[in-house]
Amino acid sequence: MSIGRLPDHEQRILDEMERALRRDRRLDRRLRTLRLSRLPDPARVLARLASYRPRVWTVAVLLAVSIGLMVTGIVTSAPGVIWAFAALWPLTLFALFRLMCRWCGG
Repeated sequence: MSIGRLPDHEQRILDEMERALRRDRRLDRRLRTLRLSRLPDPARVLARLASYRPRVWTVAVLLAVSIGLMVTGIVTSAPGVIWAFAALWPLTLFALFRLMCRWCGG
């Protein structure tokens, strides 16, 4: 792993230090939490979504609010209400789907 700038004995010492630091799990965890990127890791986001387990009352409230927004949007044709329904409806369907999967054992 020599880059040509250091003598061989110093490069060996440096390589040994790097190996020791890579084995330190606490340091690795602390360095990962100090990431500059604000965006979450896509694999973690998908894992969290896949493990989402909604409660019955959460799905019931989402359904009630969605139906209320749908009826209000049909009656008033207000763009804000329609957009609120459009944003909430997919979340409601996802929560309902996850709840049904949990009940069916899937």
